[in-house]
Amino acid sequence: MRTLSRPRPGALLRRGTVALAAGTAVVLGLTAGPAVASADPTGGDAGRAWTATTDGPDRYPDIAVDEDVPIRMSDGVVLRASVYRPADASGRAVADALPTVFNLTPYTRLVPALADAAAAHPVLGEALDQLGAADLSGTPLDGLTELTGGLGGGLLRTFGVNRDLVRNGYVQVVVDVRGTGYSQGAWDVLGEREQRDTVEVFDWARTQPWSDGTFGMAGVSYSAINSLHAADKQPQGLKAIFPVEPSEDLAREIVATGGAFGAGFMPAWLVAVNGLKFAPVDSLLRGEFDPQWLADRLADPAVMFPQMFDAVLNGGGEAADDGPFYDVRAADIERIQVPTFVTGGWHDIFGRGESRIFDRLQLPAGQKQLLMGNGYHLNPGLGHGREGAPPRLDVLERAWFHKWLKGIDNGIDRYGPATLYRQGDGWITASQFPRAGAAHQRLYLNGTPSGSAPHAVVDGSLTTQAPAAASTHSVAPGLRGACSRDTAQGTAGFGAILGSACTQDARFAEAEALTFTTAPVTEATEISGPLAVHLLTTTDGADGFWSVTVNDVAPDGRSTVLTNGALLSSRAALDESRSEKDASGAYTVPVADLHADSKRTVAPGVPLVLEIGLNGTEAKLAPGHRLRVDIAAASFPRYLPMLPDLQASGLKPQRLLIDPAEPSYVNVPVVGAPGW
Repeated sequence: MRTLSRPRPGALLRRGTVALAAGTAVVLGLTAGPAVASADPTGGDAGRAWTATTDGPDRYPDIAVDEDVPIRMSDGVVLRASVYRPADASGRAVADALPTVFNLTPYTRLVPALADAAAAHPVLGEALDQLGAADLSGTPLDGLTELTGGLGGGLLRTFGVNRDLVRNGYVQVVVDVRGTGYSQGAWDVLGEREQRDTVEVFDWARTQPWSDGTFGMAGVSYSAINSLHAADKQPQGLKAIFPVEPSEDLAREIVATGGAFGAGFMPAWLVAVNGLKFAPVDSLLRGEFDPQWLADRLADPAVMFPQMFDAVLNGGGEAADDGPFYDVRAADIERIQVPTFVTGGWHDIFGRGESRIFDRLQLPAGQKQLLMGNGYHLNPGLGHGREGAPPRLDVLERAWFHKWLKGIDNGIDRYGPATLYRQGDGWITASQFPRAGAAHQRLYLNGTPSGSAPHAVVDGSLTTQAPAAASTHSVAPGLRGACSRDTAQGTAGFGAILGSACTQDARFAEAEALTFTTAPVTEATEISGPLAVHLLTTTDGADGFWSVTVNDVAPDGRSTVLTNGALLSSRAALDESRSEKDASGAYTVPVADLHADSKRTVAPGVPLVLEIGLNGTEAKLAPGHRLRVDIAAASFPRYLPMLPDLQASGLKPQRLLIDPAEPSYVNVPVVGAPGW
């Protein structure tokens, strides 16, 4: 067992001195009755009390760590864990039985440990906080502001080890999932065996003297998905989960969005995890080498690569078919019975599913929470802790577990329940998402020039009335989509380093797109929920690919992407059991059928109707702004059609048909009276 020395006193308060008034709020929030959270993204007085509690004095002065703790599964495979426990000033672990928070990760325990060390270091931690708070707008490095903005928002603590939790009466257990890190076995990639392992880890923990049998789960991305899987099993002792950026539907969100491969994320991610699983060779130096560990690694050194290559090169295999492979990996959200706080971002790779998870949870408001920011996968917590914004993620995590694992009435159940970053405006609180009163309205694509996009292939209009005249508009694949918010999203945020000229302004990419834009809105117009685009198309080849974004266009011409979607022409078939329509019969949530046998033959030159779903979003168009639909024939690397589909398309031009008898339109969820 080793100990983690307490950071110098100033480091505990490096995010700001806890003033006497804040300290008083802590006392009031914990000892003088429940703090009351308001309909305020900051949490109001309660939110200030949560932050003061987190940044204030700790209950225990130190942390004791047991490394490489073996946990034997029912099939004989041994997982390895790090167990973090509160310790006294001498570094001795306390004897108390305490609530336990689990994080099951494929990135080896080394990565969370490094994140923890960076966050806790008195100099490096301060530097990371300052980097996260830096505003480089207007400089060539402004993309760095987008990329690192989550560092000051509690990201490192929620991704790694939350020392604050441990020093205040929790045990934290970080486990390498089978086949990764120091654990034996073959990596099961969120599969059935891996899900069973989580439940067996709980069974093991209940036998440990440091556990009181009360459990929570936390973590980012993969670990967040693991927490949903665990919760739907309803294991004994699990009381709450705090998933940051979980996925609802891996096929549609990142692996095969609209039938096209997520080239910006999947290859790099698989290389990273398969590489990291060989990282724990330090055991050789300690004389603790496990030959079974090496045998398991060598038996399958590149997990999921055969499936990926089969999908990309042949368009086949289980990764290209929305069948049993994905069914096993989809959490049964409706079965979750424990309080669940879902955090996500409108431009996260899993941005489509996070609000859907919240909507599907069969829990009362307060026991389910949704927090949707404006960031990417790499920077959850973007802007948190600032004026008018939600508390940091680590603050919310502690308040959540204090309420549901320790029974402290701190008001977190009266927060939200939907805390949303409204693009074009700022943070708001709502009772649900989509917000109450949201109703879909059609805006029709019209060939009449809007006068707002002379740089585009076509500068068309969006109107409330169907077009009176027919027109045909051609668009061909290109590479300008590499400089776009699509690229930033599809690379988990890494593409944001290209800068705001790409991520905050779509005009460069629009030079290869058809654009359709409203007149300036006369009053503020609020959008809340998923959008859908209905297009009448033809292709010159035997397939085609359609990338669609909906943008907020400022008076100075800047075109900022609010949401996106995509579809192959051959994937026009819909899964009607999952799709939704409005009262007029127009789709509001069209869900492509990605089963292998649902693929359609596309006849060149023959009109084909496409229903393209766009991710849900929350936005506000200020007076004088416009709404725009961009339609492109490519957006690489966010999307890459499988090789057979690419060959079928021949990269030939595609055509959008404006036909008064079969008008194309975007179905927009509007709250209140729109200004167009």
